[in-house]
Amino acid sequence: MIETERLLLREWREADIDPFHRICSDPQVMATLGPPLDRAATVELVERMRALQARLGHCFWAVEEREDASLIGWCGLIRGTVGPIADKLEIGWRLASDRWGHGFATEAARATLAWAFANCADDAVWAITARSNARSRAVMERLAMNHCRDADFDHPALPEADPLRRHVLYRIARPA
Repeated sequence: MIETERLLLREWREADIDPFHRICSDPQVMATLGPPLDRAATVELVERMRALQARLGHCFWAVEEREDASLIGWCGLIRGTVGPIADKLEIGWRLASDRWGHGFATEAARATLAWAFANCADDAVWAITARSNARSRAVMERLAMNHCRDADFDHPALPEADPLRRHVLYRIARPA
């Protein structure tokens, strides 16, 4: 679907479930995303992505490393569902912890942004993450996304005492 120098962003396959479950059940990966997922929750999440792909033509796509065709995570676009990004074009990513620090998230996200502005009519792409998620915030900044400080919010699905509740909002406008 989308190819970069090292990555392929594509629709989900049945064979992706087990490797993606290993990612989603890794406490290190999920430390700023929420509790690790069991296999049933991972299957449900992938099915949600497949449904979004069928309905919208995009989702958080499976990301595989071209060198060995291994699934290393996801990156793509959905319609936001919470707070200030409800129904806005939201970019997101999640990678296996052993792939962190190699530029894969930034590479996949840059390609996703290019695809978004070529294929969607939106005037901007948005991203959210827990305030404490320094790695994702660094990717957002490498993408030249702007932190919309006045729009930071408490995630409504998280309890008041949850340390991940406070979320930051980033935005990048369609290039002129």
